[in-house]
Amino acid sequence: MSHTHHPMPLELAVKEHGVLGLIGRTPLVELEKLSPNPRVRIFAKLEGQNPTGSIKDRIVLHMLSHAEEEGLIAPGDRIVEASTGNTGIALAMIGNAAGYRATIVMPRNVYPEIPEILHAYGATIIWTEMEQGVHGAIGSARRLAGEHGVFFLDQFGNDYNVQTHYLATGPEIYHDLPEIDVLVAGLGTGGTIMGIGRYLKERLPGIRLIAVEPHPGAQVQGLKSLADGFIPPILEPTFIDGKILVRAASAFKGVRLLMHHEGIFGGVSSGATLQAALRVARGMREGNIVVIFADGGWKYLRSRVFGRIEMEPAEAEQVDDTIWW
Repeated sequence: MSHTHHPMPLELAVKEHGVLGLIGRTPLVELEKLSPNPRVRIFAKLEGQNPTGSIKDRIVLHMLSHAEEEGLIAPGDRIVEASTGNTGIALAMIGNAAGYRATIVMPRNVYPEIPEILHAYGATIIWTEMEQGVHGAIGSARRLAGEHGVFFLDQFGNDYNVQTHYLATGPEIYHDLPEIDVLVAGLGTGGTIMGIGRYLKERLPGIRLIAVEPHPGAQVQGLKSLADGFIPPILEPTFIDGKILVRAASAFKGVRLLMHHEGIFGGVSSGATLQAALRVARGMREGNIVVIFADGGWKYLRSRVFGRIEMEPAEAEQVDDTIWW
């Protein structure tokens, strides 16, 4: 018996059947053991519950759906994107479900599970030099798309990235918790904090938006330091009320705290945003914090993330050579 795949428009595919309908509507849970202040409650949005384990499933589905509606792409086309991990995996998965082919441009120092997962989904990987970081990957992806006439998804410059979180993630959070004093989110493309933040500020004018960045010059996956000179086009830095810098070793400790005390299997970016949320909580008298845990931990199993909570000094020095979050 033959199994012929007949792609349907993404919007219809989400409504009617299949894995795409599982994207979004993630749980908001309270961290009952980790708040350092008994009068401050911390609630985590568990984006690792999306099908490929990260928040990027949301934006890829939304950006592709609008590109399809606007006639920019059609099933069978190849889509190019620059990614250090999660967006590439989301594109490969959604591409398989909707009939698109994925080409992912990424620097060589991503953690080892990423290319294995991409190859499992059948994606094509084009490597760029480690020293060029994600900026080099973005430039290479844009050139590749132009030279070959294929669609460049462009998560860093695509307004539908922000719209995803304004239309879906923000409303989900507000529905579950209408009283929020602080939102803590990682700063990568800027889409998450801009979209959720805009939705929440329209309803909660006093809310503070805190962005989590790596230290300047750090090799990190998912988060970007504005001090390194790259400001994503969709980000408005003045919209953010404050930022907290987190080192990779501190993010690793955050992952271990989540695992050991809350039973949450978070990724390294989740460890980073947890550490920032704990810092914010220490400085508050009372209130509610919502922290975005952008991915789960299963892509990091071969790293030194899991295990004892404290890290030896020599071990901490080694973690900055790989893109972790």
